[in-house]
Amino acid sequence: MHTDMIAALTRIRKRMRARSRALRPELALVIAVFAGVLAAGLLTEAGARQSPPPAQIDSMEKLGEALFFDTNLSMNRTQACATCHSPDHAFTDPRDSGGAGRAVSIGDDGHSMGDRNTPSAAYARLTPDFHVNAQGKPVGGLFWDGRAKTLADQAMGPPLNPIEMGMPDKRTAVERLKENAAYVSAFDSFFGKDTLSDNDKAYAALGTAIAAFEQTTQFSPFDSKYDRYLRGEVQLTEKEELGRVLFFSTQFTNCSRCHKLKDFGGAEGETFTNYQYRNIGTPVNTSVRALNGSKPGYVDTGLAQNPSAAHLANAGMFKVPSLRNVAVTAPYMHNGVFKDLRTVVKFYNKYNSKNPRHQINPETGEKWESPEVPDMLAKEELEAGSALDSKRIDGIVAFLKTLTDKRYEHLLEK
Repeated sequence: MHTDMIAALTRIRKRMRARSRALRPELALVIAVFAGVLAAGLLTEAGARQSPPPAQIDSMEKLGEALFFDTNLSMNRTQACATCHSPDHAFTDPRDSGGAGRAVSIGDDGHSMGDRNTPSAAYARLTPDFHVNAQGKPVGGLFWDGRAKTLADQAMGPPLNPIEMGMPDKRTAVERLKENAAYVSAFDSFFGKDTLSDNDKAYAALGTAIAAFEQTTQFSPFDSKYDRYLRGEVQLTEKEELGRVLFFSTQFTNCSRCHKLKDFGGAEGETFTNYQYRNIGTPVNTSVRALNGSKPGYVDTGLAQNPSAAHLANAGMFKVPSLRNVAVTAPYMHNGVFKDLRTVVKFYNKYNSKNPRHQINPETGEKWESPEVPDMLAKEELEAGSALDSKRIDGIVAFLKTLTDKRYEHLLEK
C-alpha cells in the first residue's frame, strides 16, 4: 500500500511540475513545493503528519497530539494512531480493507488484519478504569474486552501489536522517539531528563501523553443535535422525537437498559453506554474470518480473553459501546458484521418479535445467523420490551442520527 501511494504521489508531482511551467513563477514555486511535500510523505492518506518543531510542543496535550499523528511510531513508518482513529471520521478507520470492507483495520505491514472492528476514540476519555462493581459485574476499560485498564494503557497497545503498528518492542519505539529533537525536548520537560534512557518509563510516558491529547474536548464536544436540543437550541423532528421517547422507554424498548449511563433520560453528558459487558448473540463475520488467517473453529470469547476477567462465565461478552456518532461509524458490532444501522435495530427486534419477516437479516435475505457464543446470552435485556414496527424502527434510527457531533453531520446520509 505504502509503495503504491509513493508511486502515485511521484506521478502527481511530475504532472504538477509540468503544469507549473506555464504559470507565473510565484505560483509555480508554490505548486512545486507542495508536490515535494506530498512525495516526501509529509502528508499521508490517513491524515497523519510529522510532529511539530519544539516551540510548538508546549503542553502535554500537544505532545500527545504529535504522537497521535506520527507514522514513525509504526515499524514501516506508514501508520499512526490517527490512521485507524481518523479525526475526520469520528475517530474510526475510514479505510477499506478489501473483501472485509471497513469491518477490520489493515496493519502497518499492509496486509495483516485482526478480528474486531476498530472502536471510536471519541468520548473514550469518559470510560471508567476497568473494575468489577459491587454487583460483581465487570465495568469499563478500553478495547472491546476491556483488557486495557486505562486510556493510557490503551494508547500503549497498538504500537506493539504485530498486526497493528508492528513495533517489535518498547526499545525500538523509544529509539524512534529519540530520532525527533522535538520529542526529546518535550519528554525532558514533562517527564524528567532521564526518561528516554529508561525504555519502560519512556514508553509509559508515551501512553500518558497520548491519553492527555485524547482527554481534550475535540474528542468529546457534546455538541450533537441531541445536545443542542437539551439546551433548547433546536427542536427534534416528529420522527426523531418518536425515536427519543422509544429509546428511553423501559416499556417499549430495551435500548436504555445498556445504552444509558445517567439516572434518567435527558440528562446532559449522557454517553449512551453503561460501560458494562453483554453477550447479545452477535454472529461470526465470515468475510473477515476468510481473510485474516483465523484457524478453523476459532471462537472470539470477548471478555473471557481479558486476563482480569478470564473465566467461562464471561465468554461471548463484549463492552457496550457508546452510541455517540453511531450513525457515521458503520459497520457495527464488535466484528463489523452489520453494515447498516437499521439492520442493528432489526437484529435486536428479532428477540421480541414472532413475525417471520423479523427473523430475516435484511442484508443477506437469510435467517439471522447463529450467535458465535450461544451460551450466556443476555436474555433478560434482549427480551425486554415489545416488537417494533417499521415506523418505530425508523424513529429510533432517526434519533440515533441526532447523536452525531456537529463536525460530522455532513457525513450523515440524507
